[in-house]
Amino acid sequence: SPSDGSPGDGSRVSPPIAVREDAERSLQGCKEPRSAPQRNNSPQDTGPTGAIWLQTLGSPSLGRAETMAHKNDSSQVNECLKQVHKDKSGESDSSQRSSTSSSPHQRHHHNSRTESDSSGPPQDAGRRPADMFPFKELKKEPDCHLQLDTLFPSPCHTVLIDTDQFQRGRLVPYKGHHVWDSNHVKLPLLNLKTSMDSRWSVVQKSLKKLSSGGSKVRDVQMAINSYNQKHSMEWPFDALYSYVTDVQKKENNFSLVISKMAQLALELPDLIKHPIPLLKQNHSHAITLSQVQISCLLANAFFCTFPHRNTMKHGSEYANFPTINFSRLFGDASRRKTQKLRAIFHYFNTVTGKDTKPDGLVTFERICIALPDLPQWKRQNEFDFRQTETLTNLHVSPQGTIEEEGAGMLQVDFACKFVGGGVLGAGLVQEEIRFLMNPELIVARLFTEKLADNECLKITGIQRYSVSYGYSDTFEWQGPYVDNTKRDEWKRRYCQIVAIDALSFKDPREQYTKENIRRELNKAYVGFRRNPNTPADYTPAIATGNWGCGAFNGDPKLKGWPVQALIQMMAAAVAQRDLAYFTFGNKEQALEVQKMYKYLKNNSITVGKLYQILNDYCKHFSQHPRQPRGLYEYVTEAAGVHTSQL
Repeated sequence: SPSDGSPGDGSRVSPPIAVREDAERSLQGCKEPRSAPQRNNSPQDTGPTGAIWLQTLGSPSLGRAETMAHKNDSSQVNECLKQVHKDKSGESDSSQRSSTSSSPHQRHHHNSRTESDSSGPPQDAGRRPADMFPFKELKKEPDCHLQLDTLFPSPCHTVLIDTDQFQRGRLVPYKGHHVWDSNHVKLPLLNLKTSMDSRWSVVQKSLKKLSSGGSKVRDVQMAINSYNQKHSMEWPFDALYSYVTDVQKKENNFSLVISKMAQLALELPDLIKHPIPLLKQNHSHAITLSQVQISCLLANAFFCTFPHRNTMKHGSEYANFPTINFSRLFGDASRRKTQKLRAIFHYFNTVTGKDTKPDGLVTFERICIALPDLPQWKRQNEFDFRQTETLTNLHVSPQGTIEEEGAGMLQVDFACKFVGGGVLGAGLVQEEIRFLMNPELIVARLFTEKLADNECLKITGIQRYSVSYGYSDTFEWQGPYVDNTKRDEWKRRYCQIVAIDALSFKDPREQYTKENIRRELNKAYVGFRRNPNTPADYTPAIATGNWGCGAFNGDPKLKGWPVQALIQMMAAAVAQRDLAYFTFGNKEQALEVQKMYKYLKNNSITVGKLYQILNDYCKHFSQHPRQPRGLYEYVTEAAGVHTSQL
């Protein structure tokens, strides 16, 4: 099983594909209401405050939508506003939340699907027989994109580029005042003025030698050890030596890439001029930065320059954060490590290339939903739509993957509570593979504290750099990927990933308790929850699979249930979002999912009823731990027995 506490999913990764034009986006976050736009020359927030923000960043508020409707005189937006007001007053029903062929809720500007397109979902999709929902009718970005507000910083959104210059088409770092405290990333350059022998002065001296060219692994090792002397005797570099030995010279060109990486790392004082807040527990906050800034931070992580980040021992300053320095990737040589390093070096070779340097933005957003605002799953109040909600549309397929066929949807990262899991160690399951194909995700480990049960991390605008094949021990880096995904108004690619961590069970039977089921429902809901200020018709579907059913030992009949991951299905219904569910080659599971979904949907079985059945099953399981009835059989029979009450 994967090491490093990394999650598994039992999925497999798609083989190489032709270069394609992906399309995905949809950011969730928070935006403080304001009467006038905030200017970039006003002080930015230098760290999360005590407030918990529940609105959504990167999507227009109701007031913004009203302005847009007036300015555009658009029937689409006017209809959108009607739906917003109706949703806020609790008057909308499930049939109105379905995507419809006559619905005006489409992208404001022209796209391939027009309002009269007969291929769209029928008006009453929620009430028709629950046959397989057409994949092409699931909402995707940019087709369902709602125009973003102008990019400005706010108390819950730190922007590391100058937004005034951004409006003029330039990406310039925002100038602030660096701080050294417990609420911000401690950069290696911050103690520059303390002495001539400061950490940064030693880093500069060592990296300048590497930047001159001709460096070997031994030179990299000596450079890293020069400012990490405490660990010089305990950090092996055999995996890095093996990479250079095993990989053909034509591909690795080690000396040249190391030289460019060292030059990139030395640009830290010029590229990061504002404090980077730590995304801490119990605070919703977002950080937007450029892809060039990310590459500089990752170059410093590769050379292990970040202070105080070399241990996660209990009681240490960053015990609650993932590791960020790459030291663990360099030791304990294995085939896995070699393949990981191939992906990492390809990324750095790309971002340091004159013609391939990225020029967009990426947003990392921690979302925390206060416990009182989570769904009250146990309530059977007929006036609470969340509990009387029936299942949303589902498309299930044994073919395809979340990152490929799920392009344009909200893509689920089967995460570890320490985001990235074992990406810098030996782990190589779904999350680690995604982080290697999209290495900009790794920078989240620099500032994201361990996820709590009511939190998720959403990343918008990430770019893909590589193609891979296989899973775990069969994983192999296969070559470059040219990402032609379009960008939104903030220059972020239409690609959004949500990291939600499942509980890890030593014994799969441990999950059959009311407390654990409620925890997983809440976690899925936090990740799936749509922006309350964005109508459902402007919200893309969710691309998911067997969440937590691999290395975390979850029962696929519960999380990755042949109906659609029962827990994810319920959370999606409450969040009013459709799902695309991939069984990763398991045709039998796909058929069972569709069969059970059709039964539950056609009988209008509600989220509240399913929750009641799950609780009853937990009681049954505790009474018959050795020979419990199968969950599928139990749910079907319980639903059938109580059909008169549904």
